[in-house]
Amino acid sequence: MKPEEALKQVSLFEGLSNHHIKILAKSCTERAFEKDEFLVRQGNPGIGLFIITSGQVRVEKTTEGGKQLTLATHRAGEVIGEMAVIDGAPRTASVVAQEPTTCLVLPSWAFNTFLEEHPKVALHILPVVVRRFRETNEALIGLKHAT
Repeated sequence: MKPEEALKQVSLFEGLSNHHIKILAKSCTERAFEKDEFLVRQGNPGIGLFIITSGQVRVEKTTEGGKQLTLATHRAGEVIGEMAVIDGAPRTASVVAQEPTTCLVLPSWAFNTFLEEHPKVALHILPVVVRRFRETNEALIGLKHAT
């Protein structure tokens, strides 16, 4: 699958023009991960967005007490890592491949440069990021009440 086609399938980029999709696709590189390999680790800097093109990943968070919590699973057509890229903060969770997984990686610098050059695009992206934040927040609240 071409990078442009993969990006078009991701909710974060829905509503973007073909022109904008092509610009983003030029900055992407493909990366393969084996089962149980970490895509990102909690606490590390956010070096890029990961657009899953095949496979499945698990998002997990280690609490201050050392307990490991599974927050979500993501499959092809989904993106991970957008919050750390947007706010520059360290990763809030780790992401592990549950099976062989292939991703397009869009570097932070490329994504942020793109947003600076096309600020109106942020209006399309922000609601998706906020929705994702709400889903994560609700998952954490659910885990808190379950323990």
